[in-house]
Amino acid sequence: MANCALILKISLAMLAFAANSILCRLALQGGHIDTLSFSSLRLASGALVLSPFLFYHAKTTLSLWRPLSGFYLMVYAVLFSVAYIHLDTGAGALLLFGAVQFAMVIHGLFKGESLSVMRACGLVIALAGIAALLLPGAKAPPLYSALMMIVAGLAWAAYSVRGRAGQAAGASTAANFVLATPMALALSLLFMKQGHYDAAGIALSLLSGAYVLWYTLLPSLGSITASTLQLSVPCLAMLGGVVFLDESLTVRTIFSALAVLTGIVMVTREKSPRQSMTKAR
Repeated sequence: MANCALILKISLAMLAFAANSILCRLALQGGHIDTLSFSSLRLASGALVLSPFLFYHAKTTLSLWRPLSGFYLMVYAVLFSVAYIHLDTGAGALLLFGAVQFAMVIHGLFKGESLSVMRACGLVIALAGIAALLLPGAKAPPLYSALMMIVAGLAWAAYSVRGRAGQAAGASTAANFVLATPMALALSLLFMKQGHYDAAGIALSLLSGAYVLWYTLLPSLGSITASTLQLSVPCLAMLGGVVFLDESLTVRTIFSALAVLTGIVMVTREKSPRQSMTKAR
């Protein structure tokens, strides 16, 4: 039962991540809202939804309030929106989680996580699947937008790594959203003249969010496993782009998605030597 619950949580979290890409593209592609207003409302709604966790943990220490984590969250949210002005849903998700993958794998190895032959092969296959989607023949993303999405991915990786070390995941996430919201609002005020929104843009902004589910999983997953699981998001985002944004789905896209999912299975099913030694004790 515990494994089934974990699989369900992971599935819902990955769907939430993919939905964020689709909602952001819907809001920005249709000109319903500007990027900074979208980011500010997105963070504010997250803070509001998650605020009950702060009351449940009213006696927790000030260690919940980590300005740096809030800053990473704000950077991710803002640059994510800025990049998606000119990126397709699938390309944006690939760049984002490719950066996350690279950063978290490097962090995991630096912290001593083992990379067995099976896990290494899984990572190579998953990354090859992503690379295949960006080979000539696919629409090349604009350099500026691509760089913005890569930096957003690095910010999310840093946020995720810090989240794994925290306690009371719900309260910590709520605190991070509360901290990130005024930072994003300050940026919105600086560029108020470029701001615009309508009812659809506000609604799409408020719907985008719900990170606490993934955040609660991070302490139980290694950096390499967590980052590889997130590689499923581009596949889900591409399918969402086909359904909701009339983006094309090619044979190469399907085979690339299969390669990514195969790599994920190889990484998550293989126990690292370090994990095996821990269980043996």
